[in-house]
Formats: sequence, C-alpha cells, structure tokens
Amino acid sequence: MKKVLQKSSNIWLTGASSGIGEALTRALVADGHKLVLTGRRPEPLQSLQQLASDRISVATADTTSSDDLVIIAPVLESHGPLNMAILNAGTCDYVDIANYSSDVIGNNIITNVMGTARSLDIALPALRRARAAGEPATLVIVSSSAWWLPFTRAEGYGASKAALSYLGHCLRADLAPEGIDVVVVSPGFVKTPLTDLNDFPMPFIVTAEEAAERIVSGLKKGHRDIAFPKRFTWAMKLLGAMPQPVVDRMAAAMARQSAANASK
Repeated sequence: MKKVLQKSSNIWLTGASSGIGEALTRALVADGHKLVLTGRRPEPLQSLQQLASDRISVATADTTSSDDLVIIAPVLESHGPLNMAILNAGTCDYVDIANYSSDVIGNNIITNVMGTARSLDIALPALRRARAAGEPATLVIVSSSAWWLPFTRAEGYGASKAALSYLGHCLRADLAPEGIDVVVVSPGFVKTPLTDLNDFPMPFIVTAEEAAERIVSGLKKGHRDIAFPKRFTWAMKLLGAMPQPVVDRMAAAMARQSAANASK
C-alpha cells in the first residue's frame, strides 16, 4: 500500500461526533485535510465544524439508514474527489446471558456491520470516481481486537467486529485491481463514552487522542492493518493462538470471575 495523507486529502468520516471519531477529526483537520463528518447527532458535528468551517462539511445521518445515506451522497463530492473513507461508526451492547435476547446481537450487527456495509453503497462509487480522476483512494474500516479472544458478554460485539475484519480483508482483495487500498484498524480498549460504561478492568487503555494519533501515523506509514496498543494486541494474538481447549478454559474463568464480581 502506498503512503497516504502526505498532502491535503478529501476524507469522509463516520461516527465523527465523539470518541475516536472526534479525535480523528481534530487530528486530520490539524494536518490540513478536508472532511465530511457524519453522525446521528448534528450538534456535536456542528461544534467540530467550527474548527475549520472552510474545510469541514457536516452530513448528519444514521449509517444504518440507506435513505439517510442516499441523501448525503452528493455531499461527498463537495470538496472534490474523495480520497479516503473512514468508516468508524459503531456501538457496543453486551449480552446478559441469564436474560439472553437476540436483540442485543442484532443491535451490534445492524450498527457495526450493516452500518458499515450501507456506508459502502456511497463510499465505493465516490472512491472509484477519485481513482478515475487519477487520485489516490483508500477505504479504512475501524474494527476491534476484541474478536481475537472470546470475552464474557461480548457475543454480539465480538461477532460484529469479526465480521467487519473479514469484510475488510475480502474488500482488500476485490478492490486491489482497481487501485483502492483497504485498511483495517483493530484498537484495544480506548477511553470513549462507550467504554466509560464498562464495569470491568480495561488493560492498557489509551485515550481517544492516542488512538487517533496511532491511526493517522499508521496510515501515513502505509500500513494495511493498524492494531494498538502493541502490548495488548500482541498478548491477545498470542493467547488466541493457543490450543482451543486452553482458550475455552480461560474464557470460562473470565466469565465466572465476572459473574462473581456482579453478585457482590
């Protein structure tokens, strides 16, 4: 993959209103890029627009709604050829296994997977137009490292992020002949409004600003897979590579510990 973000680029960013998306907005604007920001809530997007009103456009939308996305599609052309789409919108709902509901699985899949898939309906044509104009085009999918190891209560979230990573790697293969690069981002724990709701320890947690810096740095270096923080992601990969019975015992032990803590 070629290095990107070396000069002013036109970027579409979903999930921009808070967390990693907000931090990415600030980092990319500081680097001189032009942004189209998408989120469900207009107020935080309009506040971010004040950072550089001449280089930021707001396109409020629910990425799970095809109707919303069709309406904002023309905005992606407002700054010229779209060089990069960062599909970052997502959620995290945990399963209460004692009161299991498939709705929790569905909420994760609809927002994280279908929201990304539907965003591709308008992102891919815009990126293809950029390539036709001789411009670079990069698709960035923000997944998670959570699916590398089974975590208690994460059936829906982990499954949705596993699907996102697989989607991204398949797209990388299929879009390579067109010269559209695909990057998959797999963060560990990042301090955001979503993780602020977690009731369990989060090892090696990083701030949203640190996450944004590592994503931008990885993109500039031409990395196709960006995973951080390294101590956490390496540990996850090593544990996930162990024999399945060992992984199962570790996951069951975490579930028992979680249940014990909840009962106190």
